[in-house]
Amino acid sequence: MLTISEVSKAYGPQVLFEDVSLQINRTDRVGLIGPNGAGKSTLFSLILGTEEPDKGTIARDKNVAVGHLPQECAPAGEGTVLEMALASVHEHEHGSDRFHLEAKAKRILSGLSFREKDFARPLREMSGGWVMRAHLARLLVLEPDVLMLDEPTNHLDLESLQWFQSYLSEYTGAILMISHDRSFLNALATHIVEIRQRKLVRYRGNYDNSLELRAAAEAQLLAAYKNQQREIAHMMEFVQRFRAKNTKASQAQSKLKQIERMEKIEAPVADAKKIHFKFPQPQRSGQKVIALKQIHHAYGPNVIYRGIDFVAERDKRIVLVGPNGAGKSTLLKLLAGVLPVQSGARELGHNVKSGYYSQYRVEMLNPDRTVLEEGLDTPQRVTEEFVRSVLGCFLFRGDDVFKKVSVLSGGEKSRLALVKLLLDPPNLLLMDEPTTHLDMASIEALIAALEQFSGTIILISHDVYFIRELCTDVVRVEGGRLTHYSGGWQYYIDKSASQAVPVVKSDVAPAGSAKSKSKEQKRNEAEERQARYRERKTHESAVTKLEAEIHKLEARQKELTAELENPANYEKPGGAMALNREWVEIADRLKHLAQQWEQASVKLEETKLVGTSA
Repeated sequence: MLTISEVSKAYGPQVLFEDVSLQINRTDRVGLIGPNGAGKSTLFSLILGTEEPDKGTIARDKNVAVGHLPQECAPAGEGTVLEMALASVHEHEHGSDRFHLEAKAKRILSGLSFREKDFARPLREMSGGWVMRAHLARLLVLEPDVLMLDEPTNHLDLESLQWFQSYLSEYTGAILMISHDRSFLNALATHIVEIRQRKLVRYRGNYDNSLELRAAAEAQLLAAYKNQQREIAHMMEFVQRFRAKNTKASQAQSKLKQIERMEKIEAPVADAKKIHFKFPQPQRSGQKVIALKQIHHAYGPNVIYRGIDFVAERDKRIVLVGPNGAGKSTLLKLLAGVLPVQSGARELGHNVKSGYYSQYRVEMLNPDRTVLEEGLDTPQRVTEEFVRSVLGCFLFRGDDVFKKVSVLSGGEKSRLALVKLLLDPPNLLLMDEPTTHLDMASIEALIAALEQFSGTIILISHDVYFIRELCTDVVRVEGGRLTHYSGGWQYYIDKSASQAVPVVKSDVAPAGSAKSKSKEQKRNEAEERQARYRERKTHESAVTKLEAEIHKLEARQKELTAELENPANYEKPGGAMALNREWVEIADRLKHLAQQWEQASVKLEETKLVGTSA
């Protein structure tokens, strides 16, 4: 459907792509990954035709519609939110189907957290994030054959992200997406394409699968490289020993020519090693870090909270979740002291110092300083080397550290503000969407830094992987109420799912028939219990069988990995290829089994929950 053939692209001396090829088929869901600056957005521009390749061709089948969501800065236009969602729909194409398309647009807008009263609002009155959501709705209404998304999750909150992810899982066209959201790629991608050393490397499966396949491929390449180097060393030893002897000189020369004719295997280039360093730590606070007591807050007539209480204790890492507009950012700002308390009390614990990070809050930066000078402006005892290492983790590399703050983009300023906070952290860290503008490596670096952090964290994030790795508690904000879940993300998912199961109640028997209804009721309940028991045992058996097969395949996969690292397996022609083929087949099978196991486990839990509530 979409074919990239032997494409090269360079900007002066910087070569982004060198003879790359890629095929996108009708049902593919491809995650495009690579470090910032590798050329992901450039590849999109080449596909869209807004830039031309230096060499090669990009072609798509006739009548294939392509829809594109840029990373930012989509125009607001002069229309309303609903008109933007319907902007790609032409009357002559759909005729009397307009009513159904409008209903579809409203459903999509609602899924993206627009309220019904927003539909008629002029889009130019809304923030850039909401403008991007309206453009996303436009694409989803249009349903192009190829959906090209550049960081689509950046402007979504957690609730709308979960809706969007579910919507895309049923999408019938091809999807090509640039994303740094690991959980999002794991949920949706059927293939990962990595931009690596000016090439496009394609892996089957989601992001986690790609890491495994890449490790196996690199192990195979390294073993082949070492094996060839040993062979060359043996031949050169013969050459060095006999080239001066008349009887062997011709054989030595033949060996040299043989070495020259060899197709040399390039040594695999490893990623830059993860930098392990210890961040400065704050002073220890008291056990009770912060409390809000009987807080009332309103924006004019719009009342957000009526008498809420909130307490956070030392060492907790709390994520605030809930629908858009529920008041998560308001709560975070109240905790930070950024918003004054209208009614009630905000109480900090003993020796507590709070710090607030928002991707839009960069007032702490001095525009006349360089990035490095800002990083070094900290009361902590840190070296320039250390500061440059931290800046490098957050995408300020090489000469970037000498840029003036005044010329930085909004995203760069946000990253620098984050670095400054990590270099001199308070013991209460309040963070609003800290992973926005970060690539995957930077998100991992942030997680590593926050895992070391000895203080208390309260944050808002839409990055599920980030939340899973870091957070110990979840607080749901909805309808002016706070519900605390004393566990991580999976605990919250499990508890909220079980609480959503409706309680099954028996029908009330009519007057005069209580005795007969009671007997019938008891018989029906007994039959229902037996049916539930049989159903539960069926699901338990399915889960057990799937787990056994998964364990068996995982054991074989480990064996294959070990064999692929053994140089002896490369001496037999085709031996390594057969091993690698089996490894890939097992990876595909494991992915399929994991999906089956997840479905069977959900069904098993549902039968348990129904049994509990009945």
